[in-house]
Amino acid sequence: MRTFVLMIALAAAGCQHGEVSHVRSEHSPYVGEESREIKALSNDDVQGYLDGAGLGFAKVAELNGYPGPRHVLDLADSLDLTAEQRVVVEESFRSMKREAQELGAQLVETERQLDRLFSDGEPSATAVRGLSEIASQLTGRIRYTHLAAHLKMVEVLTLDQVATYARLRGYGSMGHDGDHSIQDHDQGQGE
Repeated sequence: MRTFVLMIALAAAGCQHGEVSHVRSEHSPYVGEESREIKALSNDDVQGYLDGAGLGFAKVAELNGYPGPRHVLDLADSLDLTAEQRVVVEESFRSMKREAQELGAQLVETERQLDRLFSDGEPSATAVRGLSEIASQLTGRIRYTHLAAHLKMVEVLTLDQVATYARLRGYGSMGHDGDHSIQDHDQGQGE
């Protein structure tokens, strides 16, 4: 009996210890991020914005059958781009990248200012709201810049090239069962 009581006491102590250590071990998913220069952005995020990288902004277009100019250029030979198509795609890519870099630099600076408000201990509601709204507007403009470049690709590519792009990227049918949004673009080519 004495052994049984001792076992129960040890088990109870272990449970209590486990509960306490469980509470103590709940770390924030942000641990380690407090040393970032801009707390809301990782170094990769900052570099991506400054480089004008896609950062997933055009995923809705890409995964719905609207090719991206960077990948069209990467697949140019497999897509049998004409010289004219290549020129248009290259210009579209350069224009998109240039605009995304400019907007990205503005966004990084806005996030830096917002971070500074908090790190300096001076975050007024008015200033935080203003910078938050600017950051949101810039993010929307960056996204539109990338999406617009995808829209341009369906004006430039043939339906066969769009289908080949989807196959080469591994997307399969792209969910166009009965959706004629992309197919309609080909009717206007050659005008």
